[in-house]
Amino acid sequence: MNEQVQPASGEPLFNPLAPEFIRNPYPYYERLRRLDPMHVNVHGAFVASRHAEACLVLRDKRFGKDFAERSIRRYGPKIMDEPVFRSMSHWMLQQDPPDHTRLRGLVVKAFTARRVEDMRPRIQHVVDETLDRIIPQGKMDLIEDFAFRLPVTIICDMLGIPEEHREAFYNGSRDGGRILEPVPLTPEEIKQGNAANAMAAMYFHQLFELRRKQPGDDLTTQLVQAEEDGQKLTNEELTGNIILLFGAGHETTVNLIGNGLLALFRNPDQLALLKANPGLITNAIEEFLRYDSSVQLTGRVALEDIDDLGGKRIPKGESVLCLLGSANHDEAVYPDHPERLDIRRPNVKPLSFGGGIHFCLGAQLARIEAEIAISTLLRRIPDLRLDDAENPEWRPTFVLRGLKRLPASW
Repeated sequence: MNEQVQPASGEPLFNPLAPEFIRNPYPYYERLRRLDPMHVNVHGAFVASRHAEACLVLRDKRFGKDFAERSIRRYGPKIMDEPVFRSMSHWMLQQDPPDHTRLRGLVVKAFTARRVEDMRPRIQHVVDETLDRIIPQGKMDLIEDFAFRLPVTIICDMLGIPEEHREAFYNGSRDGGRILEPVPLTPEEIKQGNAANAMAAMYFHQLFELRRKQPGDDLTTQLVQAEEDGQKLTNEELTGNIILLFGAGHETTVNLIGNGLLALFRNPDQLALLKANPGLITNAIEEFLRYDSSVQLTGRVALEDIDDLGGKRIPKGESVLCLLGSANHDEAVYPDHPERLDIRRPNVKPLSFGGGIHFCLGAQLARIEAEIAISTLLRRIPDLRLDDAENPEWRPTFVLRGLKRLPASW
């Protein structure tokens, strides 16, 4: 194993759950890129902080997910007996071809550019309805009251979750992201994960039964029928992937809207620029994705020995963690002050949605939701101000980067 490069103070170079790291990881990334761009962390995984290596790993067929093997290496031979890990092993996000190809093929039709564009009026309606209800109050939490409600409503629409069942989803916990962290879960956290997974599975099994009896024009119906048409979607695959779609369908979009709004209000010149030129919103969304990505890390496993990746040899079976948030600030790709928010920045191509065969299915939907949410909010509440832009409360997770709350008034 390669030697660790540690700063003089003796703290690890990469300590992603430290509160100061969660508050602002970007100075730590800059140090990693400079001192040890292919760092080996305390758990023995390689950490790729530069754009070039991260990009290559995401797209190169010599790297895959190998979820079960990776989890066993990390937790021991019995880990796949834990329901939450068994469920995750069925997610298409954790699969390699050919299973990944088969599962993604069943879902991809719901996310075509045409279908997503057709959802604009519905998205606009949900945003306006939310603001109609909130504006008279003169204050809100931009996360819970605004950013959260929109993507949850849209993914409920797409999955065919009946209106009368949705209140539980609007009030649901947002603590699920811990399982994706590069720091192993404690036995207590695994127990909590199992309980949450059992609750979700219980609800979705009822939804499958409902959609078998009363088919609708929704993704759950499509997947249930695919199972019945002999495309071999097992009940475990069905449940795991609906749980994935529900989580992925709102979690990262909530963070994109929240992180984007915080960045704007911390940069009043950019806020003024966007208000004066609302047409800049499309490029602004790309810059928000680059500047403070809602997904900071994604991992792969070397499926064969890799002789040289950024100067390091990666043995078969070793994990490589790609720091998307760091790659998005790499001076080699963004030479003009990557640490600054610039909604006019040219050629912004953030890695925030991943790359290769696992490129995020809902990327375009997330962009449109954020575009409509942020531009409508700024138009309808022109005197909106954040209560405390300098010390916001971040969620204690690193991979899914987002705010716990963001109080505002007008």
